[in-house]
Amino acid sequence: MSSLVARTGRQRQRYQDQLRLVSGCIPYRFQKNADDQNCNMENNVLVLMISTPNRNDLVFPKGGWEDDETIAEAACREAWEEAGVKGIISKNPLGVWEFRSKSSQNSCSNEGGCRGYMFALEVTEEFQTWPEQANHQRKWLLVEEAFKFCRYDWMRDALKKFLKTFTANKTQGTNEIVAELPTIPVSGTGSDCKMLLPSCSQKPSGLQHLEDSCTKCVLQV
Repeated sequence: MSSLVARTGRQRQRYQDQLRLVSGCIPYRFQKNADDQNCNMENNVLVLMISTPNRNDLVFPKGGWEDDETIAEAACREAWEEAGVKGIISKNPLGVWEFRSKSSQNSCSNEGGCRGYMFALEVTEEFQTWPEQANHQRKWLLVEEAFKFCRYDWMRDALKKFLKTFTANKTQGTNEIVAELPTIPVSGTGSDCKMLLPSCSQKPSGLQHLEDSCTKCVLQV
């Protein structure tokens, strides 16, 4: 059985170019009629969002990428700790975005910034208790509903990429989402994070290649 204790502290946190490296995911599942070829996929896929303490908005699970795990493993861990779900993660990230934390949003330096990678996670297990249950409640939403809850432009962009790549792969007869990293991050702002740099096209130097670290993983209980 998985531990009900979430990781704390940043002793093992990865950084690059003074940016905190973050990994997260868009958890999803199919409704019963999702295999009907005549159905609109947007109306047959549910995505999972979670609440945040002392705020009314919803977000996707995400958190720091630590030095003893791959980037995909970090996304899986955050999905378990914050949302209480496990499943099959996409081979590649949906994209990469750069943000600034709320506490440092008025700063002109890179300090307090983060570089985040988002994956798609097909949920196969949903638990009644999870490590951060006291801080995060979960809500399953249709994609159209989820767009309305996305407070930040980067979240809406990630959801658009999720829907676009998912629909394309469904048409080709596969449910696995495989997307290339975007050459230019989306523009936008948010109190939690905002865009820092004009381009994220380069692979992280000094870190393991994403092609090696983002292989499909099936989480075990």
